[in-house]
Amino acid sequence: MAAARVNAELSQREVAMKLKVGQQTILNWEKGKVAIPAFQLEKLSEIYKMPIENIRIKKSCTD
Repeated sequence: MAAARVNAELSQREVAMKLKVGQQTILNWEKGKVAIPAFQLEKLSEIYKMPIENIRIKKSCTD
């Protein structure tokens, strides 16, 4: 997911502001610590201009 954000030339802060969530939330999603709600995945898809399937989500070591 971080790669998708970087490819869109956005910082974690910018994405957080667009989604109206905290920057820590974006960090947790990128590290796979917290599941991303489906409605937020749809918004990320629009922000990153790519299909949801192409937004890579890092798996947690505890999964």
